[in-house]
Amino acid sequence: MRSTSNPVFRNLPRQEGSGYANFGSGVTGAGQMGQQFGNQYGQQYQQPQPYQQPTATRAMTIDDVVTKTAITLGVLALSAIISYGLTNANNALAPLFVIGGGLVGLVLVLVATFARKMDNPVIVLSYAVFEGLFVGALSFMFTNISFGGVGGSAMIAQAVLGTFGVFAGMLVVYKTGAIRVTPRFTRMVVGAMIGVLVLALGNLVASFFISGGLGLRDGGPLAIIFSLVVIAIAAFSFLLDFDAADQLIRAQAPEKAAWGVALGLTVTLVWLYVEILRLLSYFNND
Repeated sequence: MRSTSNPVFRNLPRQEGSGYANFGSGVTGAGQMGQQFGNQYGQQYQQPQPYQQPTATRAMTIDDVVTKTAITLGVLALSAIISYGLTNANNALAPLFVIGGGLVGLVLVLVATFARKMDNPVIVLSYAVFEGLFVGALSFMFTNISFGGVGGSAMIAQAVLGTFGVFAGMLVVYKTGAIRVTPRFTRMVVGAMIGVLVLALGNLVASFFISGGLGLRDGGPLAIIFSLVVIAIAAFSFLLDFDAADQLIRAQAPEKAAWGVALGLTVTLVWLYVEILRLLSYFNND
């Protein structure tokens, strides 16, 4: 099975063959798996019978993915609005929400991934709350002059529209098969993600010793190019996320697995939003 750039989707059932399918096709009888569907479910996937659902559960559908993702994003948006309002009333809260919310959100994602709790709605919605605090406060800092922002909350609306525009565009690309999710494509996206992460960390370390660091976040031409590259990688990673979710549906995973899909898509959406917001701040500074 192909690996995904999003660590939340790593613990997926294996599937033989090329495995390309339309997102949300929900094909039944996917009996070529031949092994257990995740340790957290402990159900034997027999060949050639389809996944045997426990009597109290049903197979996950595309409707479950849409519903759980909408709930997660709704909680995140509400938390972000509250965070923005609180930081607007008291600017001292902005660094606390950015650092605290970001760190707690990261810890929750790591717990969900490595403890195999991706299907736990409490963890997923808790992530949405804390990540919302992070996103709201960070958005305020990007648009507030006292924090070095450029002013004008319209930039936030532009970033939101840009984020969901990219999401919708990549969903169309996936469904039409314009770009196939192959092992080679996956390796390229994952490798690119590792590369930008190393560069970002290197720029952060260099900024402690050199003003502006390596120039990847100072708003100059190199910073604009770097942000465009990061946005492109985040956009392509949606294809891997869609494919991973599609495989869960085809494997007839339990309905609660949709929470893990919602978590993974939300992580990528937040990453893309922050990078688009950063890019817009460069242009508004000019």
